Amino acid sequence: MERAITIQYGSIELKATLHYPEAAKTNEGDQGGQCPLIVICHGFVGNRIGVDRLFVGAARKFAAAGYMTLRFDYAGCGESTGDYGEGGLDSMIEQTRVVLDYALDIDYVDLNRVSLLGHSLGGAVALLTAAQDRRVKQLLLWSAVAHPFNDIVRIVGQNTYDDAIRYGSADYMGYSLRPAFFESLSAHQPFAQLRKFAGDVFLAHGTSDRVVPADYCSLYQKLFWMRSFGQCDMELLFQADHTFSSGESKRELYDKTLHWLTYNEKRKREWHNWEI
Repeated sequence: MERAITIQYGSIELKATLHYPEAAKTNEGDQGGQCPLIVICHGFVGNRIGVDRLFVGAARKFAAAGYMTLRFDYAGCGESTGDYGEGGLDSMIEQTRVVLDYALDIDYVDLNRVSLLGHSLGGAVALLTAAQDRRVKQLLLWSAVAHPFNDIVRIVGQNTYDDAIRYGSADYMGYSLRPAFFESLSAHQPFAQLRKFAGDVFLAHGTSDRVVPADYCSLYQKLFWMRSFGQCDMELLFQADHTFSSGESKRELYDKTLHWLTYNEKRKREWHNWEI
C-alpha cells in the first residue's frame, strides 16, 4: 500500500509518499510486527520520483521485501512548497531529520533498523544527517557526492556560479540559486564528517557515471574502514550511469542493495550470538 502524505517543516509543506511493507498490518489499532525503515533522500534539484522513476521502483522493491519506505521532496522540489536551496545544506539536513521524526513515530517501525538512502547530493545529505543523528543505524549511498561545492559547481557550470555571486542569484533549470546556497556547500565536507557515524554503510556507483566520479566510491570505502566501528561494503555497477537509467542497471542496483541489507542483518545476528 502507498499513501501520499504531507510533513510540516516550519511553514513549508514537504510532500512525501509512504510505502507500507506487504507484511505490515495497517488497520487502525492493529500495529502488527515491527519492520525496518528506509528513508530516501533525492539529489540536487531532484524529486521523490527520481530520474526514470528510480526511487519509485526502489521504494516498491523495498516494501515488497518487508521495509517501510518513505520518499520525499526537499523544499522547493517536486510538490513541496518553499524555495530550493534556501537555508543551504543545513536546511536539507534539518528537513531530513523532520522526516525521520515523522517516520519513527509510526508504531510498528523498528527503531534499531533505520536506514537513510541518499543519491548524489542526497548521499552527502544523508551522510551529514547520520553524523548528527544517532537514530540512523545504516547508510545506503548511491552515486554519492563527496565534495559538495566542487561537484555542484561542476554540474551547474562555472558561469552559473559566477552569475549567482555577481547578481545575487542565478537561474539553473528554473531554480534560483543564491550565493548562500553555494556557501553552505563549501561549509560541509562529508569526508571529514563520516567518522562521526558508527553504523554500517553500503556504497553503490556506476562505472559510467559522468556526473559524479566513480572514484569517490572507493575513497568513501577506505575512509569508512578507518573508523573504529561499523562495516562498509561497496558495489561498482559495470556501465551504469549516474541515475542507473537502464533497466538492467536498476535491477542490479535494487538487488544488490537488498542483498546487502539481508546479509548485514544476518551478520549482525551472528555477531550478537558470538558475543553472547
